Amino acid sequence: ESRKEEPEIEDKDPSGHTTRDFLLSFLYEDLGETPIVIKCKAAVLWEPGAPLNIEEIDVAPPKAKEVRVKMVATGICGTDIKNLDNKNLARFCPIIMGHEGTGIVESVGEGVSTVKTGDKVIILCLPQCGKCNTCLNSKNNICKEVRLSKTHLVSEGNSRITCKGKIVYQYISTGTFSEYIVIKEISVAKVDDNALLEKACIIGCGFATGFGAAINSAKVSPGSTCAIFGLGGVGLSVIIGCKAAGAARIIAVDINKDRFAKAKTVGATECIDPQDFEKPIQEVFLDMMDGGVDFCFEVTGNPETVATALASCHKDHGVCVIIGSLAFWSQLNINSQLFLSGRTLKGSVLG
Repeated sequence: ESRKEEPEIEDKDPSGHTTRDFLLSFLYEDLGETPIVIKCKAAVLWEPGAPLNIEEIDVAPPKAKEVRVKMVATGICGTDIKNLDNKNLARFCPIIMGHEGTGIVESVGEGVSTVKTGDKVIILCLPQCGKCNTCLNSKNNICKEVRLSKTHLVSEGNSRITCKGKIVYQYISTGTFSEYIVIKEISVAKVDDNALLEKACIIGCGFATGFGAAINSAKVSPGSTCAIFGLGGVGLSVIIGCKAAGAARIIAVDINKDRFAKAKTVGATECIDPQDFEKPIQEVFLDMMDGGVDFCFEVTGNPETVATALASCHKDHGVCVIIGSLAFWSQLNINSQLFLSGRTLKGSVLG
């Protein structure tokens, strides 16, 4: 006797992401019940200097004003790499690293109103509550909630993730090197349903850091000259920001010429390797720009390059923005005479 085969549940939604994992979540949501604990994999750092281990973890359901996200993609930021050996991180181990990523909301806690199960989201490592005095200050983007991220926990004294019976911390209260995470509602931003999450993940840190440094921190002006020291992902994002702001000359600086083609593709008008000159690059800029560059961006995280970038600025009105993540113990050795005529040195966090 012939039987009509029941259609199988599709493994992927139209965007290409698996949907099977969400069936239980939708069921629990419809029944008004609490989602279950999820067992999944994550890259866990057990101690500074140790390799990341792929471990099975337990991810608890989200509590009030929290969301649980199924991660789809994550970037590997230079800050993550540098902090793998950071001894100051020892008291927060075991910890899941990673802080720029994208995913799909699997479940939400009580009181969550900005996202729902199934929404595509970008993870925000620098959230904004929109209520504290720093959020309400147009000159600042460091929300008071970010202070909690220094504990690498979603809420004070609590973690939603455990491994082998131990509490697992989440780097900058995010921890994107995991299949699932629980984070605060303000730490996610909903994106368009058609967004390609594999590409959008860098918006959470790398792109926002570079682009924002040009637009918000430096406030690059139309017709100005800009120099970007370091052509990694963040440096390229600075170039895009300078171009969007209408800069006339955008000079990309790096000792790796292999990066020049991409820099020109995104907007650099010219590329320079400091090793090609017999004199310091700051002297080259002073001659080339009749007094220096209007806006310089240091994106390498090297203290010596910070001094070089500052010295490359126009002596009367040049602005140098530090974007590269300097080592915790770094000290800047800068000639005080550089400031007397009007140069400005400033920092920037996530643009």
